[in-house]
Amino acid sequence: MTTAEQATALLPRPGLLVGGEWLDRSTGGNWTHVNPATGRATAEVPLAGPVEVDGAVAAAREAVPGWRAQTPALRRDLLLRLAELMAAAGDELAALTSLEMGQPYRAARAGVAGAVEWFRYYAGWADKVDGVVAPVAPGVALDYVVSEPYGVVAAIVPWNGPVISLALKVAPALAAGNTVVLKPPELAPFSSLRFAALASQAGLPAGVLNVIPGGAAAGEALCRHPGVGKISFTGGCDTGRAVAVAAAEHHTPVVLELGGKSASLVFADTDPATTGKLAALLGVAQNSGQGCFLPTRLLVERPVYDAVVERVTEVASGLRLGDPFDPATNMGPVVSESACARILAVIDTAADTKAGRLCCGGRRAGGDLGDGFFVEPTVFADADPASALVQDEIFGPVLAIAPFDTEEEAVGLANATRYGLAGYVWTDDLRRAHRVAAALEAGYVSVNGMAPLPPAAPFGGWKASGQGVEGGRAGIAEFLRPKNVFVSLR
Repeated sequence: MTTAEQATALLPRPGLLVGGEWLDRSTGGNWTHVNPATGRATAEVPLAGPVEVDGAVAAAREAVPGWRAQTPALRRDLLLRLAELMAAAGDELAALTSLEMGQPYRAARAGVAGAVEWFRYYAGWADKVDGVVAPVAPGVALDYVVSEPYGVVAAIVPWNGPVISLALKVAPALAAGNTVVLKPPELAPFSSLRFAALASQAGLPAGVLNVIPGGAAAGEALCRHPGVGKISFTGGCDTGRAVAVAAAEHHTPVVLELGGKSASLVFADTDPATTGKLAALLGVAQNSGQGCFLPTRLLVERPVYDAVVERVTEVASGLRLGDPFDPATNMGPVVSESACARILAVIDTAADTKAGRLCCGGRRAGGDLGDGFFVEPTVFADADPASALVQDEIFGPVLAIAPFDTEEEAVGLANATRYGLAGYVWTDDLRRAHRVAAALEAGYVSVNGMAPLPPAAPFGGWKASGQGVEGGRAGIAEFLRPKNVFVSLR
């Protein structure tokens, strides 16, 4: 069994990868990383400042012609080689993820395995990007369309799933022939730095991948940089808006995967014991509720409402919080002290304003866990649909439950937020499943389960949850732009 001490011994040397060279000093200052499970400092992390952002973009731009000129087969083989190195280092990457952001090791291991599949999938696309011939008058002209990379892609990833998040962006961007400047967050830099070393080991030419941990200032400098051809960002709605504003300075196109307040719709023809357990695990325990597409709202048809609330409360109350490296742990800490305080404030406000009936949780864990950032699994029933508890993304282990009487009411409640990232339907009626899935205003709908972001399927949000997609054919198309060539034959 991997332990926190063993994971600490795996820490990569903090630094930045720019143009194939490792920098251990930077102009953005240092960040003291804190282990969220213990509250103790882990390491000092140098952060990118404007100088390092300029250097990374310059290195990426210099590498564009060579990378684009490589045969698609070579790009394919390099990405496959990188995938195999990631698979071999899977335990290490998972351990670093658990150490940096507190995700239980088993879940982190599954995330790394998913990331490996994304690299394998997009490696297969590297030699399949083709063009079309436009229908014009025969003998008059030849008109054809080719797909070309943007050049430099800025990939800005979140802390709540750093390895799988970078795979969603870096793999298709590189397969399409772009070079990448990857900015991991200061809260979770270690797995990305280890990934950077694996990419170098795989044989990626210098400058094709640059990794610069940084905070908001580095992100803004990267988004405003005139040398960046496209931006792919995952994070909160407020930050996403700032990214779009910064990108607009040079008309830089963006992919934005933003927040969510996704609803699970539970109909009375399902087993309340089974769906109640899954609702608690997916909406509360998974990643401690720190996931944009997790079902943190639960809408339940009235005939089974009480039974589902009872089952959710039972399961949530029985979840074991603890060391992310302990196989018995169901739920780890939230990412930071500030996140812990923010989530507890939301819970207190919901209780004070009677936005719902508190069924369990609501406090910071004490005892042996008191030094870490652990929030008890928290469930509110009879939640007010208009309250902040229901309308706002909390990004913590807090589930809001409300009843409904008709299918139309359920769909209306599910759609009645500014978000549109995901929706979940639980029913044994196939006709209803398709009907409700079609009516939900969300880019991702899952019926009787949760898909683990398969790389062949597109994933993206509607409304305030973002624009653009990741995954599938559409995912590589995000990193290509069409060029029309008209050749006169007269």
